[in-house]
Amino acid sequence: MVLLLTGALLAVPTASALPRTAPAAVPPATLTEVTGFGANPSNLQMYVYAPANVTAHPAVLVAVHWCGGSGPAMHSGTEYARLADRYGFVIVYPSVTRTSKCFDVSSPQALRRGGGSDPVGVKSMIDWVSATYSADPARVFATGISSGAMMTNVLLGDYPDVFAAGAAFSGVPFGCFATTDGSEWNSACSGGTVIRTPQQWGDLVRGAYPGYTGPRPRMQLWHGTEDDVLRYPNFGEEIKQWTEVRGIGQSPAATDSPQTGWTRTRYGSTGDRAQVEAISLQGVGHNLYAWGMADKVLTFFGLDTGGEPGPGPQPTGACAVTLSTSAWNTGLTASVTLTNTGTAAVNGWRLGFTLPAGQTVTNGWGATYTPSSGTVTATNASYNGTIAPKASVTLGYQASHTGDSGAPSSFTLNGSECAMS
Repeated sequence: MVLLLTGALLAVPTASALPRTAPAAVPPATLTEVTGFGANPSNLQMYVYAPANVTAHPAVLVAVHWCGGSGPAMHSGTEYARLADRYGFVIVYPSVTRTSKCFDVSSPQALRRGGGSDPVGVKSMIDWVSATYSADPARVFATGISSGAMMTNVLLGDYPDVFAAGAAFSGVPFGCFATTDGSEWNSACSGGTVIRTPQQWGDLVRGAYPGYTGPRPRMQLWHGTEDDVLRYPNFGEEIKQWTEVRGIGQSPAATDSPQTGWTRTRYGSTGDRAQVEAISLQGVGHNLYAWGMADKVLTFFGLDTGGEPGPGPQPTGACAVTLSTSAWNTGLTASVTLTNTGTAAVNGWRLGFTLPAGQTVTNGWGATYTPSSGTVTATNASYNGTIAPKASVTLGYQASHTGDSGAPSSFTLNGSECAMS
């Protein structure tokens, strides 16, 4: 099995083993092994890091290691623990005990909700932390490197009702590594030759939890163009998959270069918490993770605010949209009422939606609309940027059409899906 991350990561710290028969908080600011945490069909180990200043109802971050790694190595080789000290969230580090030290992202059991193998054990770890710390169920996140990135994709596919977002460094799409012969490795996928349509990739995700119709997690994707272990085409396939799952277009809402050699594309909306964010690193190989990247992960997750609601996104379900349209042979008008159904004020809002093919916004009021077709973001005007809890704003637009005068089927407020009423 290819070792998926070099020994450049720091030495593994000593962790104390604390068998438990009932949830009890681990020693603060100490990487601690927890046993007896629940269903664990593949014998994973669980390590927890809880900072001394854990916030009330903290967020939970699952940080997943690479092939050949371990939970303690993930702890020492990344800066998530330092950031937890700053922002007060709790970290779970799953650790593989099988010989390869790779996560199971290929078996039929791993690729369905509650099917067995590693995802079930990770879910038990989250349940343990949630019970112990009264964690916020709306703020559970996953991130991983290489094998851990692949597991991040799997976790978000298997448990869309558990995770709010994920960040995958050098991974592959959900289901890409699937095998039926017991092998952990899929050479076609690793070589970047498994190419599917967005619909096919999305169907694989939906097949992990048949019948689920709730909101899907947001996803941040990282990949180096010179990756020789999990080839670069996998990056594009991940983008196809998660944009389709989120029900947004394949065209970026925004493209920029936050650092030299980086190309960042955002889908569904343009801000730091877009529905899908993809970062391509020119000339970089498989071991792309570097110090400082975790800060950008936390910004995408919304965990860089000390647990307080940020000025943008509200938790999924904290908004509702009422829409009415009036159409004629070549055009239409739409009136949109956006309601803040959360408990905190929204200070600055971006309402995302996708127009049917052939529609183009020609005029608008109550917001600025960009671009004029495809995946559109309506950004608040100067006079209506704050929406108090339970309050509403009204906006609207006029559009031309080439035959399809239908209305958008879904809306997002700062990247979080809104209820339609």
